[in-house]
Parts: sequence; C-alpha cells; structure tokens
Amino acid sequence: MTKRPNPIDVHVGGRVKMRRMLVGLSQEKLGEQLGLTFQQVQKYEKGANRIGASRLWDLARILEVPVHFFFDGLDSASAPAAGFAEQPQQDYFLEFVNSSEGIQLIKAFVEIEDAHVRRSVLNLVRSLASGK
Repeated sequence: MTKRPNPIDVHVGGRVKMRRMLVGLSQEKLGEQLGLTFQQVQKYEKGANRIGASRLWDLARILEVPVHFFFDGLDSASAPAAGFAEQPQQDYFLEFVNSSEGIQLIKAFVEIEDAHVRRSVLNLVRSLASGK
C-alpha cells in the first residue's frame, strides 16, 4: 500500500513551489542555497517529504517571506481528521496558483499597467472559459 502525503505537507510544499517560481529560482538553485539536491526540493514541493522547522526557516529567509506564508490558506477545517477519515481534496485555486501556467499567468497579468487592458484580458479569459 502506497502512503499518501499529508495534505498539510502538500499545501506547504505547494506554497514553496509557488514562491520559488515567483522569485524566478530553479529547483537546482534553491537546492544549492539549502545544501540539497534538486530532487530533495522536488520532494518537498510535492509534499512527499516533510519540511522540518529549521529548513522551513531557511526557506522563508531565501524566498523572502515570513514563515507563516507557507501556511496561508490553511484553516482548522482543512486540517486532516484523526483516524481513517477521508482527506480533503486540494482546492482548485491552490492547484492553479501552484501550477507553472498559473504562476506565469499571474506574473504576466500583474505586469500589465493599464487597468483597461487588464479588464479586457479578464473579459477575454471569462469569455474563453464560458465557451462564448
């Protein structure tokens, strides 16, 4: 039987990945700064390996965020239940912002200075999403 990663570890790893991509660091470069291989960073980002407190502190320093950044979006309702209860599914929004395309779209959108152009892009995306 394959052990599934803890949803909190997946969430924290996803936040590490999101921030790493936003600041433009590769897994290899982040690994170098942490004294790890890129494979170890990859496992952290997927939630396959838990991130210890001292490593989380180092990540916060390198990625220039407060430690609580990695837990933003979690609440007691999303914490795993004790025993054999079903684990909550990851929110589609978190999946998007943790994806490569999501990060790229967010970065590009934020760089649009003209509010009218941003609104037009938003309307275009809504139109494409609704199929009209």
